Amino acid sequence: MDSVAPPLDAAYWSARYATGRDAWDAGRATPPLRAYFDQLDPARQPRILIPGAGRAYEAEYLHRRGFGQVFVADLAAAPLAALARRVPDFPAAHLLQANFFDLNNQPPYDLIVEQTFFCALAPVLRPAYARHCAHLLRPGGTLAGLLFATDFGTSDEPPFGGTREEYREYFAPYFDFHHFDTAHNSLPARQGRELFICLKNIV
Repeated sequence: MDSVAPPLDAAYWSARYATGRDAWDAGRATPPLRAYFDQLDPARQPRILIPGAGRAYEAEYLHRRGFGQVFVADLAAAPLAALARRVPDFPAAHLLQANFFDLNNQPPYDLIVEQTFFCALAPVLRPAYARHCAHLLRPGGTLAGLLFATDFGTSDEPPFGGTREEYREYFAPYFDFHHFDTAHNSLPARQGRELFICLKNIV
């Protein structure tokens, strides 16, 4: 009998966290994202969304640097609760247990941070991901972060890999490409396997 791919829903992700199947979790904001965040000005208080945030170390890093308009979204409750425990003063209203594709853009975001969410989505959803990022951002807003440009092998479960050429096709209708190249400061286990992207919304 052929195997059936599991639904990648809240129950699926909750089970992966509960059983420790969370190898994507680096335990901290990764060096490429820290370097990017350190260039941002907290005085501007940009409205930031981190979808599929997991335990949201990126949100913690930004929050501790004075960014007060950081929102995190995840299907599973457990990783959001982990952020709330680590950072008790993180605004509870900014913890969104929600499907990314159900989020609206009122008001729009200035920045969306991508960190291991894209590779967790079923590949068939990638065009919709690019389109919805553009919808959630203000005109000229930024999608920045990391994409795995590598082959994880054939599997019905995340992570799902791909190539930079494939990824360009998804984003080109909605974004100008300011940076789209191999990250130079990835974690050792990810060296040469990540693209750092900085894309500007043209929609």
